[in-house]
Amino acid sequence: MSGTPEGERPSGPSALTVSRIALGCGNFGGIGSAPEFFGAGLTEDQALALMDAAWQSGITHFDTADAYGGGRSEQAIGRWIASRGVRPRLTTKTFNPMQAGADHGLKPERIARQLRASLDRLGVGRVDLYLAHEFDPGVPLPESLGAFDEAQTGGLIGAYGVSNFDAPQLAAALAAGTELLLAAGAPGRARPASVVCPAAGRLPGVQPAGRRLAHRQVPARRAVPGRLADDPAPRAVRRARYRPDLRWP
Repeated sequence: MSGTPEGERPSGPSALTVSRIALGCGNFGGIGSAPEFFGAGLTEDQALALMDAAWQSGITHFDTADAYGGGRSEQAIGRWIASRGVRPRLTTKTFNPMQAGADHGLKPERIARQLRASLDRLGVGRVDLYLAHEFDPGVPLPESLGAFDEAQTGGLIGAYGVSNFDAPQLAAALAAGTELLLAAGAPGRARPASVVCPAAGRLPGVQPAGRRLAHRQVPARRAVPGRLADDPAPRAVRRARYRPDLRWP
């Protein structure tokens, strides 16, 4: 690769800033969060080599989730941090089961438990951004957001947000977050700070990273404190888009 990702951008009104490009670590020790693929994907040594290459190219923000590879992704990142003596910005997420048949969701006690386990696997005391990986219809949003807010207040996370929420779910999360902070007497604090744009199948017409979401796709778009894009394009398309002779977008 030539060149490096240029600059950082704020992800909402919190103090959090994120790089324009992050390394997705969903294929470390698995393929996403699907239990049937745990143990597939990149080996740990391959993952370490990829993180080395990303860091040398200027990518200093790594994105993972507790269930990626059944915890193998976070473990690989933790080993890399410990062995290289550097600290990337970290995003991790929770919702999916850690193994087939295990519990999942966004109950407050599960969020707290999974966050502690993620910090242990990563070998850090704090992650920069913690996301709800999916919407949980079985748990009231104020309860889930309250757990995220408690983790932020306790210094375990820098900011929190949601991933793979559709437009009505996102609007509900923003409203619940606002009510939570008003009830706590902290209207100036950030609401859920970030939203990761859903994959194309979740919102009809959503385009790959770098293109704006239309108002019809996310009516709450203007109210979202910060937005991050996840590119659902096939790997072959991404390889064609980011050639060694091209500058970072």
